[in-house]
Amino acid sequence: MSSEVVERFLRYVKIHTTSQEGVDEIPSTKRQFDLAYVLAKELQELGINDAFVDEHCYVKGTLPSNLPQDQASKIPVICLLAHMDTSPEEPGENINPQIVKNYSGEDIILSGNPKLVISPKETPALMKFIGSDIITTDGTTLLGGDDKAGIASIMTVLSNITKDSNIKHGRIKIIFTPDEEVGHGVDALDVKSLDADVGYTLDGDEMGVLETETFNAAGGLITVKGFNFHPGYAKNKLVNSVKIIGEIISEFPNQEAPETTEKRQGYYHVYEVKGGVNESTLKFILRDFDEGELDFKIQFIKHIVEKYQKIYPKSTILLDLKKQYKNMKSILDQYPHIAQHAEEAIKRSGIELIRKEVRGGTDGARLSFMGLPTPNIFAGAMNFHSKKEFVPVIAMEKSIETLLNLIQIYVENFG
Repeated sequence: MSSEVVERFLRYVKIHTTSQEGVDEIPSTKRQFDLAYVLAKELQELGINDAFVDEHCYVKGTLPSNLPQDQASKIPVICLLAHMDTSPEEPGENINPQIVKNYSGEDIILSGNPKLVISPKETPALMKFIGSDIITTDGTTLLGGDDKAGIASIMTVLSNITKDSNIKHGRIKIIFTPDEEVGHGVDALDVKSLDADVGYTLDGDEMGVLETETFNAAGGLITVKGFNFHPGYAKNKLVNSVKIIGEIISEFPNQEAPETTEKRQGYYHVYEVKGGVNESTLKFILRDFDEGELDFKIQFIKHIVEKYQKIYPKSTILLDLKKQYKNMKSILDQYPHIAQHAEEAIKRSGIELIRKEVRGGTDGARLSFMGLPTPNIFAGAMNFHSKKEFVPVIAMEKSIETLLNLIQIYVENFG
């Protein structure tokens, strides 16, 4: 099992699948099809004959139950999901994975960028994996463990099931999605057509993690239009949008930023600024576990825009702000058995159960409100969206074991 999941993972991460913001089409990048067609072919080779890639780059397939019909019909249909794209925040092409054998607990120096070090001081969870092999980047790209570790684990689970008739299971749906990293992972997915009762995304990080709560999310774009003029003769004429956008940024609370918050604290995050004197733009996101607090943040941004429009009447300041997804907790709380079965599956794997909130996005948040309750289970990768990303091999092994346990638990409880 270990060699298979590692082989799959190393093969998948070498396929360039970075998504792109600001693109209306799904997928946002055609290169995501490169992995999608590989996965569909491999699913077919495992006997999942209906596996295919649709026009929006969703890989879909169904593993029929191997139980008698009267028994199989009682078992909820599980949908296993992972996303194929990688974050556009770091390079995702020409990935060169490194394998640290029998990790000893020391700092890991990345061969392609020796100034970058994966350190237990920065990531204490590393100390849990002394003695395990750890896959890292070479320091020049991200690794792609988010979420190709999830894909590799799901594919290895399916490989185990299809090769071993003693593993009894209900009907299982498989979905690999594009564009999760840019917030559009399920935009073009027809959830009703899946005919599934419960979903599990394999997109969590640390080994043992189960997540049933995520942020309420909003994001937006502030555009400042100025007026350029020769700087030598610009008095009372030039309107510098760069200076205005800088003042707007200064209003974002430093004590409520990603780098100053943790656990259940929300934040404001400016993540891209572009422009010149004539026009500047600022992209930002807002996150909070409490919907009322998110609404407060939205009103705060609107107040900032109105304030600076009054201060600089010769400029034009535009705000495009939208809510993106909601906290899935309100849906999952209605179906407590879904999380309970996942908890039991993790415990049966002999590892510590870690319950925490998703301080980010996941397809499961959207899916839960689209009619498919979907918590998030660990895939094992850590330091997402970073050149310091890594995956302990034992964490992928335990994610496989957890999924096999979960499938068996549904048979035990419903079959």
